Amino acid sequence: MKKIILSLATACLVVATFMQCKKTVHHNLEVRLTDNPANYTEVNVDIQKVSVKFDEDTLSWVDLNTNAGVYNLLNFQNGVNTVLATSNLPQNTVKEVRFVLGPNNTVKDSGTVHNLIIPSGAESGLKIKVSKKLNATLSTLIIDFDAKESIKEETDGYKLKPVLKLK
Repeated sequence: MKKIILSLATACLVVATFMQCKKTVHHNLEVRLTDNPANYTEVNVDIQKVSVKFDEDTLSWVDLNTNAGVYNLLNFQNGVNTVLATSNLPQNTVKEVRFVLGPNNTVKDSGTVHNLIIPSGAESGLKIKVSKKLNATLSTLIIDFDAKESIKEETDGYKLKPVLKLK
């Protein structure tokens, strides 16, 4: 009888250990936005969705809980930033972050508001390579959307050629 009880206890211990190994650890991730100074009155970017891609997964994007809206990048300078998105995600390596933009993108220069043209940005999104392990010590990614370097005045209007940097 003692052998049966000992065998059952050992089996339960093995099953419990196996179940603990299968447990997925999740961490809350925040994606924040900041900007370097630029010589415009406003730089408004219509951010509709923030997604991440993990190292192991080369095809699919995971959508975060995004605070969609039009953001004036110039409000987030000199150490000021804002939370764009949060989600509880498995401990993993974040490979890329993608911003999907809506149609309401403008730049205000010398008192005049101009549409901001985003070549292919609305369809595929603006992407930044990250390659950071999400864990208890990394739960915030601060993305510098450098308006000064990103906006180009061309003959057919203002264009957004994004320069995104991880802070």
